[in-house]
Amino acid sequence: MSYADILRPCQVAFVLATIFWLMTWLPFLLVLLSGLAHASWNILLKRSSNQEIFVWLLQVSMTILAAPLGIILIVAQGIEYPGWWFVLGTSIIHVLYFLFLSRSYMHADLSLVYPLARGIAPLLVPILGVAFLNEEVTMITVLGIMTIVGGIFIVYWLGRVSYIASDPVAFFKNRGIHYAMLTGCAIAGYSVWDKLGVQYVNPLLYMYLLALGTAIGLTPYMLFKHGLVSVRKELKINLLEIIIASGLTFAAYTTVLSALQISQASYVSPIREIGIVFSVILGATLLKEPLSRGRIAGSIFIVAGVFTVGIS
Repeated sequence: MSYADILRPCQVAFVLATIFWLMTWLPFLLVLLSGLAHASWNILLKRSSNQEIFVWLLQVSMTILAAPLGIILIVAQGIEYPGWWFVLGTSIIHVLYFLFLSRSYMHADLSLVYPLARGIAPLLVPILGVAFLNEEVTMITVLGIMTIVGGIFIVYWLGRVSYIASDPVAFFKNRGIHYAMLTGCAIAGYSVWDKLGVQYVNPLLYMYLLALGTAIGLTPYMLFKHGLVSVRKELKINLLEIIIASGLTFAAYTTVLSALQISQASYVSPIREIGIVFSVILGATLLKEPLSRGRIAGSIFIVAGVFTVGIS
């Protein structure tokens, strides 16, 4: 037996092992990439002059730039009848998500609102996944999720605990807190809804139609509240940033939808919060934001929780 005859089975085994490893960890890797893309476009959002208009315009930008892709996919693949209902449903949920989020920022500080909005979803999605999607969640996964949620609150609330504890009744009566909770429910809702939707619609096409539906749904609100003058101003100042952010947003959520096709929503939703860690890193490096103890400690908790969910 020659050396080549001995080596060939080893090469085949290595290739098969690599493919198996990639297939096992593919959803995890996709969501990590999504988190990086999500954090990147949020940096551009922070720099915008009007965040509400910016978010709406990036939806409009996505529908324009990705129109050829959307048309090709509709003609080539079509959509099964149930798929249209999922597209309509996710568009409505995303419109509500953006409205709840903007209202929460109107009535409370971002540092109070954001952890509630992002922390509620990872807690709700596993419950909804078990109840409606027949998903299975292990105790290790629950531990990882709780670690992630704890990390989110540490990042934003460490140093604010005394303020919240001084008058918790007033804190929870704040309308901004109510809208933040509704935002978290909306995130959980579209996470579970989209898990079902991508079983009928190609993730790329689903993302395009989602952006189209969201852009149309938000148009009356944006024009009534802000007017064309403010829209033109935002376009003039941040046109390039809007185009870049729309590409990052499209990539970010398309990878999430792809992960939802091959993995449980109960796992994908919590792992998405790795985007907060990327936001802390990018904020410190690009925006020169301070790296407080809370941000460092919370990021460590989130990374530990994401790793725990990933191996569970």
